Amino acid sequence: MELIDAIGRYRRFLKRRNCSAHTVKNYMNILAHFSGWLKIAIEEATLKETNAYMDHLLRNRKKPKTINCHFNCIHAFYEYLVEDEGLSLVNPVKKNYRLRLPRPLPKHLRDEQVTTLFKKINDTRDKAMFMLMLRCGLRVEEVARLTVDAIEYRSRQLYVFNGKGRKDRVVYLSEDAQSALDSYMKKRRCSKEKRLFLVQKGPLKGKPISVRGIQKRIEYYSQKTGIQVSCHHLRHTMATQLLNADAALVTIQDLLGHSKITTTQCYCRVSNLKVQRDYYKAINIVLQRTLPIGENAFETVKRGLTNSSLTN
Repeated sequence: MELIDAIGRYRRFLKRRNCSAHTVKNYMNILAHFSGWLKIAIEEATLKETNAYMDHLLRNRKKPKTINCHFNCIHAFYEYLVEDEGLSLVNPVKKNYRLRLPRPLPKHLRDEQVTTLFKKINDTRDKAMFMLMLRCGLRVEEVARLTVDAIEYRSRQLYVFNGKGRKDRVVYLSEDAQSALDSYMKKRRCSKEKRLFLVQKGPLKGKPISVRGIQKRIEYYSQKTGIQVSCHHLRHTMATQLLNADAALVTIQDLLGHSKITTTQCYCRVSNLKVQRDYYKAINIVLQRTLPIGENAFETVKRGLTNSSLTN
């Protein structure tokens, strides 16, 4: 079988499934890397070869998340060869064959850090961009692709079209986020560009700002304030603050655009204020129903000594 032709057909298959251009590009790069390493015909690969490929990636110090991405892609490619190409072969990559990943807590900013950060953001465009991440939970890609007509000022709503996973959703504008948007729109130069946020200096002035351009701005403010912050930290901060304010988990899931509630549940591990309130509320009820542990222990010891003296 011609490998190049098979990969080309798989590329068209991914496009028919409406996968994003980013996903298609990543899959093609991974398959090119795997096929370049593989010394035998692709249909002859077995678990022995895929295990050796994992060792190859580990020797090259690839991160576990990167390795898992490689193996998910290769598994999906072989599934395509069996199901759609009709090849009689055994998938050399077991389903869910992946390295165990660490589960770090989502990083978020404390309230005083949020105040310090936004005091240093004087540019109206930058303040509006980062307010949408902090108050609406937008991803950096969603902010970059945001259009002028996506804002509904009267109802204070924002329409996020074609978000991650090609999902649309509606988020809501807080007073400070709407105020930041209003200030930016007053200073935004007249342009036929549909994108909301534009480059303000240099040869690309007036063109839509890129994802990397937004990331560079948050890096600038991070250095300026000494606060370790990224665009995604602002999104995490929004989720944590809402959870601490007793917002329902399903509400936060809908606002963030998570497909699974388990993704949103990771914030429960970091939302210490809510856990703290729930703990003290519940433990006070427990204490009212039972004697303190110290008293129980004392009474037990006392009864033990009494029984011992009677026996002797």
